[in-house]
Amino acid sequence: MQITRTDISPTRAALKINGNATDLEPIKRHVLGHFAREAKIPGFRAGKAPAAVIEKHIDQRALLDEFMEHALNELYRRAVGSEKLHPVGQPNVQVKKFVPYTELEFDVEMDIIRPIKLADYTKIKLAKKPVSIIAKDVNEVLASLQKRAAVRTAVDRPAKVGDEVTIDFAGKDSAGKPVAGADGKNFPLLLGSNNFIPGFENHLVGIKAGGSKEFSIKFPKDYAVAALQNKSVTFKVDAQKVTKLEEPKLDDAFATKAGPFKSIAELKGDIKKQLAAEQQANANRDYENQLVQAIVAKSSLEIPESLVIDQIMRMEEEEKRNLIYRGQTWQEHLDQEGITEQQHRDRNRTAATERVKGGLVLNEIAEREDVQVTPEELEVRIQLLKGQYQDPQMQAELDKPENRQDIAARLLTEKVLQKLVGYSSK
Repeated sequence: MQITRTDISPTRAALKINGNATDLEPIKRHVLGHFAREAKIPGFRAGKAPAAVIEKHIDQRALLDEFMEHALNELYRRAVGSEKLHPVGQPNVQVKKFVPYTELEFDVEMDIIRPIKLADYTKIKLAKKPVSIIAKDVNEVLASLQKRAAVRTAVDRPAKVGDEVTIDFAGKDSAGKPVAGADGKNFPLLLGSNNFIPGFENHLVGIKAGGSKEFSIKFPKDYAVAALQNKSVTFKVDAQKVTKLEEPKLDDAFATKAGPFKSIAELKGDIKKQLAAEQQANANRDYENQLVQAIVAKSSLEIPESLVIDQIMRMEEEEKRNLIYRGQTWQEHLDQEGITEQQHRDRNRTAATERVKGGLVLNEIAEREDVQVTPEELEVRIQLLKGQYQDPQMQAELDKPENRQDIAARLLTEKVLQKLVGYSSK
């Protein structure tokens, strides 16, 4: 087999591959073996006829098609191994010459990953941020529990701070056109919570059930929805209901209703413990991300554009699934953000690039450290995941090859991160 390599760019290579009869004959015998199991040839038991006889009795087009598939794959695999290439994605293949079963010449272009110049990750040290839960954190959770346990009573009086007002609202711009993302139906708004658009709640103090109000608000320049930043919107609000909230006292009786606690002190202690565990889990994730970013920054690697595009599309699909749960379409989301689909993808490019680089670096470290996921470890994780679902269909999904592969990849990443944290902590 003859191979001629051309480097098109740091992340793309071309191979001209020429296989001769010596290369192709074993492939042909292998393919004929497939047909031998099915071919019915007089005088021979299934699978026992000589290759030459089998060839004469089978469909020549079917033989040629299967041969070409096997030959292209096998010669490509051998050529990539010979050139020590690490291809990604589907190669672009063009057959240039084929003399049946004696000569095959074809060109291949592919994206490749060059060898990574990995930083000395064993010497990268990062300080861990301490986890600290203060009384304010606990009190915020208690206040939330109080509000959820509050007795709600509809009242026929003007709303005041501390009341909950159920409203329909719609916003329009200066031209009188509806503003995407500035409307809602039967929305419960707690006056004084300051959880809504800045200034909005103040306009509803004094409104009664059945009443309406119209007012204008300028959205903050750092508002989460880019399309609404610094924008003046006129709202029409209809109040459906005004509800008085009577919150229970924070005493031992409240604690016993909130859970298996004998006193308010026990409840506070449990809240503090859960907050600490949650904060620690977040801190650990942040620490691992920072560690990977530090290693990537000190390493040298070129990544193909195709990997970045694939990652952008995966991020987009994940976002679309989340939108479905929220009852919002993809176009509604884009309109709310005030951007096109391409602008949305461009916005995700930096994060996608970092994810790809991080993944490649972690895979390289896994190889160097000989980190592997055993079949037993994978099976235990799958069984644990199955225990989280009652739906048999969801449990069956976990057994699909592609999902098992994804779970194994996550397990491998976890094991590599454990090693990196260990090195950084020494």
